[in-house]
Amino acid sequence: MAQHYYKLYLPYDDQPHGYMLPEIVLKMPWISDFSIDHDVNRAVRVLDNSSGKHTAKAVNDAFAKLVNICIERNLFDLLCGRHSEPFTIFGARYDQPVHIERFAAALFGVMQRGAHMVAYTYNPSAEIRLWIGRRSAHIYTYPGMLDTTVAGGIKSGASPLRTIVEEADEEASLSSEFVRENVRSRGAISHISLTGRGFPGEQGLAMPDYIYVYDIKLPSDVVPKPHDEEVGEFYCMTVPEVQAALLKQEFKPDSACVLIDFLMRHSVITAENEPDFINITMRLHRRLPFKLG
Repeated sequence: MAQHYYKLYLPYDDQPHGYMLPEIVLKMPWISDFSIDHDVNRAVRVLDNSSGKHTAKAVNDAFAKLVNICIERNLFDLLCGRHSEPFTIFGARYDQPVHIERFAAALFGVMQRGAHMVAYTYNPSAEIRLWIGRRSAHIYTYPGMLDTTVAGGIKSGASPLRTIVEEADEEASLSSEFVRENVRSRGAISHISLTGRGFPGEQGLAMPDYIYVYDIKLPSDVVPKPHDEEVGEFYCMTVPEVQAALLKQEFKPDSACVLIDFLMRHSVITAENEPDFINITMRLHRRLPFKLG
């Protein structure tokens, strides 16, 4: 991948912070705040017009100006012709955070961070059931596909837990108090995918992702219910039903990874019944080529 994509560099930093498709680089309306190397190195560099005095601000301003031009000219389907919330570029080491708009992050192949929560319960026979959401048919990305119970990108200034608490209320009508008292952190997974089926914007964009994983056990009288326009409905699914949906690729890609991780942690997928157990484990915990802070 590194040989085909252009690497995105920030000022005074020799580690890449993103991977861009060549066709995106050629189509981008570059401004003087960026320099492009089309030779063997294939690099896009953000320049610091403050000469080191206010580097973070210079980088943020550069991204903001460029993205604004892209939106005004309607150059990329991914941007939907509108602005989106800021996401922190994790690993940028300056005195202030560096961020980029959420929709634009994929164009630059910037690592994103998300948080997912899987809600589960047990039936009278002590069999586990998972609360699975179906994305609204009207949502822009992956419409109609299956999803974890609650999920969201981590906005600038927010923590993973705060993201889960807010999204649980907005997406599943689960109260903040209940979630804070009952949610359990289960670690994190890391993976990289390319935009494709179910993604309406540009295809083949690098989507590196760190996902903070949470579980919550629900009593039988607590039922997730759609609260905003992003979720169409919830299903209380058996493990075989979830596995069948995974095999048929009915889940949003990152959510599929989270569900596989859940099934492994709950001893549904084991080394005894899955010959690729080690390989799957490693692919859910990839060492991504980005700084972590």
